[in-house]
Amino acid sequence: MMNRATKWMTGAAALALVVSVAGCGATNNTTNNTTTGGSNNTTATTPATPVTINETGSSLLYPLFNAEWVQAYKTVDPNVNLIAASTGSGAGISQAIAGTVQIGASDAYMADGQMAASPSIVNIPLAISAQQIMYNLPGMNANSDHLKLTGDVLAQVYMGKIKYWDDAQITKLNPGVKLPHQQIIPVHRSDGSGDTFLFTQFMYDTNATWKSTVQFGTSVSWPSVSGGIGAKGNDGVVAAMAANKYSLGYVGISWLDKAVQQGIGYAQLQNQAGNFVLPTTENIQSAANALVDKVPADERISLIYAPGATSYPIINFEYAIVNTKQPADMATAMKKFLNWAIDPQNGNSSTYLAPVHFLPLPASVAPKSQAQINKIGG
Repeated sequence: MMNRATKWMTGAAALALVVSVAGCGATNNTTNNTTTGGSNNTTATTPATPVTINETGSSLLYPLFNAEWVQAYKTVDPNVNLIAASTGSGAGISQAIAGTVQIGASDAYMADGQMAASPSIVNIPLAISAQQIMYNLPGMNANSDHLKLTGDVLAQVYMGKIKYWDDAQITKLNPGVKLPHQQIIPVHRSDGSGDTFLFTQFMYDTNATWKSTVQFGTSVSWPSVSGGIGAKGNDGVVAAMAANKYSLGYVGISWLDKAVQQGIGYAQLQNQAGNFVLPTTENIQSAANALVDKVPADERISLIYAPGATSYPIINFEYAIVNTKQPADMATAMKKFLNWAIDPQNGNSSTYLAPVHFLPLPASVAPKSQAQINKIGG
């Protein structure tokens, strides 16, 4: 389990959906979104010989990386071959540390102990993601119907204290909704997962028993619950939920559309202000707005359970976990690709982010990511 490297406090900052990243070689003239940039000598260079950059990890980031960025980047630098794999954030972190891949994709930042043991590793935010809580309740999965759930209730389900869908605590949240007397089948990730990191943090922040026992991390000791299912990857969770009526699970937002196509519904979650909200672009942005000015130089921060009336409670950065010690050609290739990925005119544009429901880096965060990218090769 992990301890929070940085814990948010109250505050607000503007989240610009179109940002100007220092040195990305683009000028931003978008009305009402004026930002400034600097110079970067790495973005125009190309490795002298063909280079293969291997990425593995987050199944939440995978649809963006594999379906969008890999194909698009072939036209940017034909001398660089990107290979992406979905293995879970825990594997992404461990393989980046071990040096078996160049980029470990993760929804979770590295813990203090991991950082101390691997001081050449950096955690680079690439975009903002979210997670929704999903359920397979026959007759209640329509997009117009969204059950209301809280982190406290979810923790009790995953601890086996709430066993049935018509439990008094769930019916109280959903007056007028006829819930079935069917056993809840909680689905969790069986692999080391940034989605587990996000979900367990939400329960950590909202249920005192969970906080003092299970806590949070990319892997946790899940309480034994009758009928509970472990599944690998977001695709595995979606498949398990589609196959099991009355199931409940957590799914990264890049898989939302595929889950809905499988007939699975998703919940309104209670935020810190006590309001029930959906993972809309506006509500994800509100949560980011509340915490963006708290992002430290090393960019390790939790964006979970942000303050604010409309803030969606489960959002976070998508991280590239990278060892800064790289051979010259690899360092050149990695810098160029990562700068392209955070450029609002390129990889961070809505062309690539919107299909997976991600938001771009805030204007105040992008230069911090670029500063970390510039360390590669040192």
